[in-house]
Amino acid sequence: MPKLFLKSWAPVFIWMGVIFFMSTDAGSAEETGGLLEPLLKWFWPGVTHEMIEWCHFAVRKCGHLTEYALLAVLIWRAIEKPFLVKTHPWTPKLVVAAYLLATAYAATDEFHQSFVPTRTASAVDVMIDSCGALLGLLAIGGLQAWRRRGLTSIP
Repeated sequence: MPKLFLKSWAPVFIWMGVIFFMSTDAGSAEETGGLLEPLLKWFWPGVTHEMIEWCHFAVRKCGHLTEYALLAVLIWRAIEKPFLVKTHPWTPKLVVAAYLLATAYAATDEFHQSFVPTRTASAVDVMIDSCGALLGLLAIGGLQAWRRRGLTSIP
């Protein structure tokens, strides 16, 4: 049983560690902007400073959606795996539990950021993170429904 627990939850804890690391100075706007600006200027030489700022903001918020979509999916997988529910693995209880755990981690992550000088805590980011968690779980639900119908290829 401990081996199954570790196999199920290790990806969750590793991903939480990645999120925690990105909530430090390493994930600050100053650090991530240094990567995006040269890339945008290379693809779009006439890009304005305002457009660079907007793209940077959009990429950062999409990052929130993506990292919490993945976290919710990993949590769902960790909760689902020990039960070996094969007929209906996308049950409301499992989905709500995964969503609440991902959202709770988002809130603690923002709290953590309040102690990092180059970061700010934001309730809006928690809402974006929880939307990302919901999107990830809805994607899993859609995939499960698709599999139940026996579809093996995309038309």
